Amino acid sequence: YTSGEVRVWDTRTWDYTAPILEPMHGPGDAGPQPHVSFVRINSSLAVAAYEDGTVGVWSLMFGREPIHRYQHNQRIQALALSAEGARVATASGFEVKVESPNDRGFWQTTETFEIQKLVNFLNLVPDVTGSPVTVAAAEDIVYLLKAEDPGKILHSVYGQPVTCLDVSAHEAAFGVKTFGWLLNEPNQILLYNLETCQCLKKMGNSMGDFTCVNLQNSPPNMLVTGNKDRRVRVFDLRKSEPLCSFYAHQLGVSAVQMDDWKIVSGGEEGLVCVWDQRMGTKLWEMHARHPVRHVWFNSHSLITANVPDDKTPRGASIADDDLTAHRKHRGTIYAYEFSVDQLAVESVLPICRSSYDEVTGYNYNIGLAVPYDNI
Repeated sequence: YTSGEVRVWDTRTWDYTAPILEPMHGPGDAGPQPHVSFVRINSSLAVAAYEDGTVGVWSLMFGREPIHRYQHNQRIQALALSAEGARVATASGFEVKVESPNDRGFWQTTETFEIQKLVNFLNLVPDVTGSPVTVAAAEDIVYLLKAEDPGKILHSVYGQPVTCLDVSAHEAAFGVKTFGWLLNEPNQILLYNLETCQCLKKMGNSMGDFTCVNLQNSPPNMLVTGNKDRRVRVFDLRKSEPLCSFYAHQLGVSAVQMDDWKIVSGGEEGLVCVWDQRMGTKLWEMHARHPVRHVWFNSHSLITANVPDDKTPRGASIADDDLTAHRKHRGTIYAYEFSVDQLAVESVLPICRSSYDEVTGYNYNIGLAVPYDNI
């Protein structure tokens, strides 16, 4: 929150009251707390980075006191947390730091890298044994940061900035914005092998910038992208043309994720859409006021977050008469649950459970995307 609070929610219980994790600043500190600029979570840790360059790490097992905290001199531009285990990477100024506990459980700075440009995107490579491997995109350079090879450049083309980045255990995928006046060289997604550092594939050709890419959560040999041209595209890594392309959002796509048959996309206009990739149809959509900045789902639940662009609207400043920002200025987080047939038959409306041979089935204008014999 912009108040400086960090909360951890358990979405498995709907009546759960989220505890406020211990604020970083003591009661003696004057003035408002710094805003929280990034949060990350995995199965054992929660991490938050603050506007003043502080990073706090909490264990989900023990209490509200941070188990580790450290400080950058400048504002933090990117934060990454390993999918499993305890590794945190942060980028501030021209420095990338990796922190993790040693054999005895004491946290320490494992690695520090100095690079030439300001980092825009940062990812820790999953499933790496030994010292952690970090991929950082800094303007038009993509770095592969390892302890034994600290300044390794994976990709660099002058004047062609990287617009999004995602990594899996063996590959990195990122969007590149090419020169606008060269119409024969549109914007693309590049796929690199992290072991050989070779470019495996150039995919897509769009006049819009690629704004988000999801490789890590996608099925094998697949990735999904969102673009400023308002389209969601699914690529098979063995081909260069997209498998399917949806005209999805009015103001550009800001978040995407897919599994083997559905795609969830979020847009700058605040719309979350669920698509059936096999039939190329939209199953349902949900709208909230602010841009969708986060989408995550698994087989049974979906979490989306609409975060406003303006973090300090009128009414939220310490000098204003009314300190509570109006509800319309606040972001919203939604937690959805996908119905599972065996458990939640009762949650489906009776009209949607009726079959075609019942007359009542035709009395409602339900636009069903899937023509089942039995609805």
